[in-house]
Amino acid sequence: MLSHAFRQKARARMKEPQLNPQVADLAPAGPTLTMYDEEHMITYMRVLDADQQGADWRDVSRIVLHIDPDTAADRARRAFESHLSRARWMTEQGYRHLLRSGS
Repeated sequence: MLSHAFRQKARARMKEPQLNPQVADLAPAGPTLTMYDEEHMITYMRVLDADQQGADWRDVSRIVLHIDPDTAADRARRAFESHLSRARWMTEQGYRHLLRSGS
């Protein structure tokens, strides 16, 4: 069992998720939770929700990732796919890192 002090420290270390952050062209792909992941939790949820609803990747890219698929189609598609992949990883494995840290 994690001590109360340890959990408080872990929460203090975790970055607060931002509502509408700037996104990288590619989401992280490694096996550990990153600061980028912590900052983009809401982005991941929005991408997952849009995908679940059957939204067109172009709309998700434009609205959620702030990349215009009309002017940067390849970049927008790669960003969408990498963020969707990372969002899925978060639901399958990444959440365990959050649980271990007490966040």
